[in-house]
Amino acid sequence: MHNKITHLFNIKYPIVQGGMIWVSGWRLASAVSNAGGLGLIGAGSMYPEVLREHIQKCKKATDKPFGVNVPMLYPDIEKIMEIIVEEGVKNVFTSAGNPKIWTSFLKEKGVKVVHVVSSVKFALKAELAGVDAVVCEGFEAGGHNGREETTTFTLIPMVKEQLKIPVIAAGGIGSGRGMLAAMVLGADGVQIGSRFAATKESSAHENFKKTILEVKDGDTQVTLKELAPVRLVKNKFYNEVQELYQQNPTKEQLIELLGRARAKRGMFEGNLEDGELEIGQIAGIIHEIKPAKEVLNDIIEEFNAVKAFIHHI
Repeated sequence: MHNKITHLFNIKYPIVQGGMIWVSGWRLASAVSNAGGLGLIGAGSMYPEVLREHIQKCKKATDKPFGVNVPMLYPDIEKIMEIIVEEGVKNVFTSAGNPKIWTSFLKEKGVKVVHVVSSVKFALKAELAGVDAVVCEGFEAGGHNGREETTTFTLIPMVKEQLKIPVIAAGGIGSGRGMLAAMVLGADGVQIGSRFAATKESSAHENFKKTILEVKDGDTQVTLKELAPVRLVKNKFYNEVQELYQQNPTKEQLIELLGRARAKRGMFEGNLEDGELEIGQIAGIIHEIKPAKEVLNDIIEEFNAVKAFIHHI
């Protein structure tokens, strides 16, 4: 497959593995890159030196392109960006912040920059900031989410109508059919998170991986909109958040309940009661934990089969 995205990143398939916190370490990123996609290391849950170690291990594990996802609200952002440049990372996906701040710095160093957005307005701002492409993420996605509640199915055609740069669709895509649907709507490629969270190479805790397989429609919900909207599996912690909402809480009370390291507790340490369990709605079609290479191959196989079938109708 050759298109704008495969050309931009010099990869075989226009599939990006989402850089998820506590899930996307060097093992997952290198496995996806070796299989022909673009693997991303999720820097959001890593101290600077931990990120350096993951980048170095990833370079040893693959000779293919890979990248790093950086939430720009990260406290050590300067150190993170320095390490990315020092280690020669060629692709950076930025999220949760203003793309203007780091785009020119990175591009001057020969880095491809992609920004994650959840609306047409922010997609246009990212294009204006000079990014090479945008990831347009619909409300179906797991983890931190847009306030606009726009679904992938509606967001992609609206963004395509306005933008000149390549568009990568994300949110609710976990199969070849989903990938084809996104591309029919105008996407140049897809970013897949949840499906890769449930792989052998994902650094998520086994308890969390098993939970992903059990999630059905209606089992996840976006909450904590006053802080930063996040899609979570409904568990004890989620219920405590809802109970607090009954009391019309202040922002401070919500922050206090959230505390520190909730996502680590849930996704990395496997505490299914008190942890934040971030996963997308598409988890409802994930039934098996497989190697990342197999997941990617399945997606491409189904994509080609469905495309051929439609062609014959």
